[in-house]
Amino acid sequence: MPETIDRVRIAILGASGYTGAELVRMLARHPAADLRVLTAERQAGKPLSDVFPHLGYLKMPDLVKVDQVDWSEIDFVFCGLPHGTTQEIIAALPHTLRIVDLSADFRLADAATYAEWYGHEHRAVELQREAVYGLTEFNRQGVRAARLVANPGCYPTATLIPLLPLLLDGLIESEDIIVDAKSGVSGAGRDAKQQNLFCEVSEGMHAYGVGHHRHMPEMEQELSLAAGKPVTMAFTPHLIPMNRGEFVTTYVRLAGGNTADDLRAALAARFENEPFVQVLGAGVVPHTKHVRGSNQIHISVFPDRLKGRAIVLSVIDNLVKGASGQAIQNMNVMLGLIETMGLEQAPLFP
Repeated sequence: MPETIDRVRIAILGASGYTGAELVRMLARHPAADLRVLTAERQAGKPLSDVFPHLGYLKMPDLVKVDQVDWSEIDFVFCGLPHGTTQEIIAALPHTLRIVDLSADFRLADAATYAEWYGHEHRAVELQREAVYGLTEFNRQGVRAARLVANPGCYPTATLIPLLPLLLDGLIESEDIIVDAKSGVSGAGRDAKQQNLFCEVSEGMHAYGVGHHRHMPEMEQELSLAAGKPVTMAFTPHLIPMNRGEFVTTYVRLAGGNTADDLRAALAARFENEPFVQVLGAGVVPHTKHVRGSNQIHISVFPDRLKGRAIVLSVIDNLVKGASGQAIQNMNVMLGLIETMGLEQAPLFP
């Protein structure tokens, strides 16, 4: 690493949300990050400490509205605004800026598919065509050259990282992929919603988006590219009573006489030099607590009792590897920095 690093002037749009807070937390200790602007429409004018007291010790600029930003003072933008609100804002930004968008607005390559799943026409189609899907471990070359990176969703990240190599190598069939996923409540965002109140979520769990969750076309898009043909999957997400973390259980049909051990060996070889991907040994079950607060993903493979099938388990922190951590990982690649910069923190345990 060079003795001195040029600082990158950064704006975080939507800094009052959970992903915004995680970006501030990690970028505050990033050697190349100079946090210049934090926006929050409803909290504009407030110091960050009023919104996130745990970050009050940091010397950060006060929150402002997007239309108050002097873009000539910014090099890089993280956009953490809600889905559907991002397209027109990003389209209006100076073309000199490089951007990682954490919403779903630019993840789908096909505008018609976006309209079908999000209920309205895409408002920045040309920009959508320019966007690069930022699953870093599989698209570094595209991310490196991109001006706009669409950061993957949390469920797609935890699902695709173990599945894509298996499809690319022909180790599993592309049909009959079944994904059972569970996420902490922070995945639903910070806005007050009745279904996310403590009494609604504690001491129980429930499924949501059954049969029609918006992450389905995103996952099918990437799985189809890996398989070389259309892939339709079964996916059911569940909300569980914890703050953060995500556990994905995927049931797959083996191809060509392969075994669960073959899948595990292939994943271990594929990710041997990946700093954020750990493939666990035979019989080791991943735990969400073992990745909490980190940019890690832990993966394990088990044989199924059903002949010719295997079970793939993966865990991430939905706010870090599933959102802000992966966004910083993408920024590092885009700017030619060391990919792990600012992301070296170990998981929090217990």
